[in-house]
Amino acid sequence: MSTPTDIDIDIEGAVAPVDDGPLTVSITRRVAPQDELLMQAWVHAGTSMAERFEGFLGAGWVRSGSEDWHMLYRFDSREHLDAWERSPERIRWLRSAADLVEHRRTEYRTGIEGWFDEPATRDIRDLRLAPAAPPRYKQAVVIWLAFFPLSLLTSWVTGRFVPDLPIVERVFLTTVVMTPIMTYLVLPRMTRALGWWLAGRAAPWRRTATA
Repeated sequence: MSTPTDIDIDIEGAVAPVDDGPLTVSITRRVAPQDELLMQAWVHAGTSMAERFEGFLGAGWVRSGSEDWHMLYRFDSREHLDAWERSPERIRWLRSAADLVEHRRTEYRTGIEGWFDEPATRDIRDLRLAPAAPPRYKQAVVIWLAFFPLSLLTSWVTGRFVPDLPIVERVFLTTVVMTPIMTYLVLPRMTRALGWWLAGRAAPWRRTATA
């Protein structure tokens, strides 16, 4: 259905964002209906390889129609995603399906969307056991650690430069400033820095010492 060059579009056809937070990749591939079992085996093989790479957070796929497969995988950083996408293992895996799949589209999504979400019931077949969502108290701690210093800073700024601003306007101004900063700057970095703790893994410096 396609040539090896077409398959390599997965690596070079879309550019991952520069953001250093978690990245989800959505790839649409077209497969002949009669090749469904071969496709499932191929996807399982790719996921088995990807989960051996550092930073892998999960993978799955969803069907739309009889031919289009939307394949998803997620890494905790751009660096770890690049290591997987440019690895010899992945390149060989892609080329092994040159006569099986046709690449259609690649999309990258950034931020922390879905990081705290409970597993949802969708028409998605997970290819590995999904990690449990972090305990709610850990979610609350991360949010507080991001919120407290930012709230303190904005309160100091508004108190210094607009001390006579009525409370309604002051709260409105504070929330308008804080919300995008929390969503796009502070929380992504906090969740990445504390990802080991959220997931219940050993601290990085302990893993390094053990190794």
